[in-house]
Amino acid sequence: MRAKLVTLLASGAILFSGYSLATGGCGFEQEQQGLFATCSEEKQEVILTGIVEAHTLVTELDTFSEGYQSYQVDQQAIAPIAAVTTPTEITVIIGTWCPDCHRETPRFIRIMEAANNPHIKVKFIGVDRKKQDPENLAAQYEFKRIPTFIIEQNGKEIGRIVERPTASLEIDLAKILS
Repeated sequence: MRAKLVTLLASGAILFSGYSLATGGCGFEQEQQGLFATCSEEKQEVILTGIVEAHTLVTELDTFSEGYQSYQVDQQAIAPIAAVTTPTEITVIIGTWCPDCHRETPRFIRIMEAANNPHIKVKFIGVDRKKQDPENLAAQYEFKRIPTFIIEQNGKEIGRIVERPTASLEIDLAKILS
């Protein structure tokens, strides 16, 4: 997949099933087969928009993969996260072009894997540099900075972590979920 992605980047137009990929200076054009990203040669970065799978982030994007592989989860701090029994939804708004997202998102993915809590469902929404996505999924959330982690229970927001945690993602999430 990575080789295919690099080949597609070099061609200047990319289509990836379920996602829009782009490089800096890209615009979206509607084509018969779906949404295409048209790109300038200035920057070669991948921008995923819309619903993004955690697996894609940590296996296909080097900046996310490196952080994912190197992060050591604080096992003691995730105990309260693992113990949550109330159905919980966490929406994470990210930019695959954003350095703060490169740092925090892989850590979050590792934390959620370590907590292994079936009561917590996570959704990642990728946005472009204007903080938008073609399906307007992120538009329903009021946010200014990314990453934004929005934690909800019973259909109501109970807390957020914006850009970077105060103590650590594990500790901040545990406080919100307690």
